[in-house]
Amino acid sequence: MRAWYRSASPAGRRAFWTTIGGWTREGADAQIYGLVLPTLTALWHLTAGQGGSAASATLVSTALGGWLAGVASDRWDRVAVLRFTIAWYAVATALVGFATGFGSLLALRCLQGVGFGGEWAAGAVLISEYVTTRYRGRVLGAVQSGWAVGWAATLGGYAVLVAVLPQAWAWRAVFWLGVLPALLVLALRRGIADPTAAQRRREPASPSGIFRPGLLRVTVLGALLGLGSHGGYYALTTFLPTYLHTTRHLSVMSSGGHLAVFIAASFLGYLASGWLSDRIGRRRNVVVFAVCCLLTLLPYLLLPLGGAGTLVAGAPLGFFSAGIPGGLGALFAELYPARVRGTGQGFCYNLGRIVSAAFPALVGFLSGRLGLAASIALFAGLAYALAAVAAACLPEGREAEPPLVPAPATASG
Repeated sequence: MRAWYRSASPAGRRAFWTTIGGWTREGADAQIYGLVLPTLTALWHLTAGQGGSAASATLVSTALGGWLAGVASDRWDRVAVLRFTIAWYAVATALVGFATGFGSLLALRCLQGVGFGGEWAAGAVLISEYVTTRYRGRVLGAVQSGWAVGWAATLGGYAVLVAVLPQAWAWRAVFWLGVLPALLVLALRRGIADPTAAQRRREPASPSGIFRPGLLRVTVLGALLGLGSHGGYYALTTFLPTYLHTTRHLSVMSSGGHLAVFIAASFLGYLASGWLSDRIGRRRNVVVFAVCCLLTLLPYLLLPLGGAGTLVAGAPLGFFSAGIPGGLGALFAELYPARVRGTGQGFCYNLGRIVSAAFPALVGFLSGRLGLAASIALFAGLAYALAAVAAACLPEGREAEPPLVPAPATASG
């Protein structure tokens, strides 16, 4: 990846860092809810079903926002769509801190989700068009690793706020502070061009083009892969802090240490997935990580592990669960031509979010009957199995890929 970065244009480097910044910001926003859910449950006397329903409703709005942003980025300008979406969810994140109950929290989280989904849809396709095939997996994996950085920043910031503020104010403050990084990201986006805008104007395509005979199979399988990836990830991570606190009986500080291990492993998983996808192929990489998720998920949740055992088992689970989304950006980018690339990526990535939105709600509702650990294991396990099968059935788009952006002279190595 260093060879690509050294040879990249200034606009390409700027796109790389600002896309990482946007994804870091999204990772922070996405994980806030899971961290504050135990506090909100105690303050507002929420049921597990209500907690899961709020997460599911946010996923639906996120999916809709992502699909619309993907269509808009193909029709207009990718960079303009990025600026709009990041401004939208920054403001919405701050507003969540003013929620007064479950109803207002639900409505504001849905507004946040609309902008949240658009960042990946427009950002992933933009950076993929600045990167040559040889390095695309590694660069997209590095961009996705920003999610773990954002999660870690939120975890550390929330721990500080809980230590210095009453819980009734600490959860609000973490949402209010979430607006600050957006100002930097918006400023850094200046000077980035949309590299395929001229090509798309010459070859305009309808959003329905992703359903034409040559792409229909790819779109269906891609959507199923998106469903498996998101269903497993959100079924697991939405309730992970609650699981550590209520099922493993860990304190807030102890569960924070377990989450820190999970997040650190996730960061490495994103990077490793990007590197491996360049080595063995996009779809094989996703299959490997999905199968390994199944092998590490069930022992983590269902075996009677002690505190140390749970800590150790969380590392491989965090590593492999990050590897699936870490490989999707490069995979989807190379399955679609430029004129419908944003639409295709946005649809596959976000239709999965819509359907998988039921998973957190189902985990919450069934936890009273099956127990939280068994409910997470059931839905996350089914989702990761689906991801493995769908990825195995997809074509490897890298070999037949048309040029995206004329590449500068590449350094050796």
